[in-house]
Amino acid sequence: GARAAHRRDGAAVSKFLRWLSIEAPKGGLDEIKAADRLADFRRGNEMFRDFSFDSISAAGPNGAICHYKVTPESNRPIPVDSLFLIDSGGQYLDGTTDITRTIAVGKVSAEMKDRFTRVLKGHIALATTRFPKGTTGSALDAIARRPLWEIGLDYDHGTGHGVGSYLSVHEGPQRISKMPNRVALEVGMIISNEPGYYKDGEYGIRIENLVTVIPDHEQPDWLCFETLTLAPIDLEAIDRSLLTPVEVAWLNAYHARVRETLTPMVDKETAKWLQDVTRPI
Repeated sequence: GARAAHRRDGAAVSKFLRWLSIEAPKGGLDEIKAADRLADFRRGNEMFRDFSFDSISAAGPNGAICHYKVTPESNRPIPVDSLFLIDSGGQYLDGTTDITRTIAVGKVSAEMKDRFTRVLKGHIALATTRFPKGTTGSALDAIARRPLWEIGLDYDHGTGHGVGSYLSVHEGPQRISKMPNRVALEVGMIISNEPGYYKDGEYGIRIENLVTVIPDHEQPDWLCFETLTLAPIDLEAIDRSLLTPVEVAWLNAYHARVRETLTPMVDKETAKWLQDVTRPI
């Protein structure tokens, strides 16, 4: 059920990201307009019932507020040559989704690309981690932070929270964070993988997919993660020189899966756009 819900949600998010790639560079788009348009794409699915939380639609400095909620008073235009962060999710009859994408609108600075790539490196590191049964999320948290820690940076929230099925989008007892947690990760648990970086007063970055714990078939009594969320990660915000061959291979494989899974589920224009934004790097 969760896999099916994420496929449908990924199609809706991809349609939105294509729309954003066209409209945002023109100027005149703001946080509320963007959130409303994404909501429209999700409502187009017959299995959709509601949003799993109020979307965090954050432009420029608002992106640096981890749990920002747009209001008519706080609503900001999405400027060209900036980062835009959108954290959102849906409640479907067969599953709950939660996804964050950070988008480069126009050209962004070398610093922004560096921070975005380090967040991506942490995301990939956690997504590819293998761990013995009995491991808690607390033991995995630093894996996602290391690329930022290497240059003296960090983020002030947990790396992952448990997610229910047509239930709460923040549902324990599992979590991945600095806070001690005695609950071991078990097969079938769904949890988020969402490292980030926030520069106060300037911009915010977060890359979030949901993952589920599965058996590691190469080694008995070990576990690993299967990524459930399917939507493009913005290639225009990446500093390719910072990625290792293993990280490039993961990103290319993930994007191939996104492309192959979602292309039959979207319109021709979005399918063509997907071919470009999931190209190998």
